[in-house]
Amino acid sequence: MSLMLEVKGLEKIYRRGRLDRTPTFRLSADFVIEKPAVVGMMGPNGSGKTTLFELITGSNTPSGGEVRVMGRNIHRIRTDQRDRLAIHYHQSYQVRHFRSWTPNMLLQSANSDYPLVHLFDEPQFNTQDGYIGFMLDFFRRLRAEGRLVFLCVHPNERFHLEILQEICESFIFVQKGSVTCLPNYDALVAHPAAGTYLGNLLTERAA
Repeated sequence: MSLMLEVKGLEKIYRRGRLDRTPTFRLSADFVIEKPAVVGMMGPNGSGKTTLFELITGSNTPSGGEVRVMGRNIHRIRTDQRDRLAIHYHQSYQVRHFRSWTPNMLLQSANSDYPLVHLFDEPQFNTQDGYIGFMLDFFRRLRAEGRLVFLCVHPNERFHLEILQEICESFIFVQKGSVTCLPNYDALVAHPAAGTYLGNLLTERAA
């Protein structure tokens, strides 16, 4: 049986220019998620979180490695069908679009009608009555339907962290292009870099 998501030796390198090939940023990731889940992602601004999402959905071309959704290499799927495997929602739930220079006639069909992986990039958690509960129910429903859900949140208020603690089964922390997978919330807060990043939010929670 195919794994839900395989990120195998994935690497993205940005360079200074066409002539000057000095690397300016490098993202590296290697992890597997075997089954449907809700996974939290966080890290400082500019650490590579959105780049990782773009690589998982096939809207960004890797410098090395590959991404497989249920055994299918996302970068070998038709560009107009990649969102049937993995879809990236940016902030106010707008879908990220992309281009590819490879003709779709040379690529494979997704063989899927509905996204298997849903990546929410800094979703807006409005505090009006019932909204947060509605969104959490939505994420749980996707998981119950056999989907993999990523929630990338930059916690700047205590309730953001509480939402992640309630809904997420595991976590990914990204810092300076380094991707660390953590099995649960306790492992997240015990991780030195994550603890530094969360700072006072952890102190407020303990108070």
